[in-house]
Amino acid sequence: MARIVVYCQPGAKQTQLVGLHDGKPKIQLKAPPVDGAANQALIGFLAGLCGVPKSAVTIELGSSGRTKRVNVDGLTDDRLRALLSLPPS
Repeated sequence: MARIVVYCQPGAKQTQLVGLHDGKPKIQLKAPPVDGAANQALIGFLAGLCGVPKSAVTIELGSSGRTKRVNVDGLTDDRLRALLSLPPS
């Protein structure tokens, strides 16, 4: 299982990875931060990016904030970092 901390910006024009924010991958989410919609958008985006089912992606910490710790089953930390265009740890 891979684990990463990401920074999310809900309510954006489109869902996309846009670089770094304080050293963390910054992901803009089209969904608003209402009723968990942004969290579901993040899970769907990461699942698609990583080629895993949505059930393999879980938000471990930060479900109500912009900074979130996310687990992705089926990947190594280095593979997840590569998919997010980050250098290996």
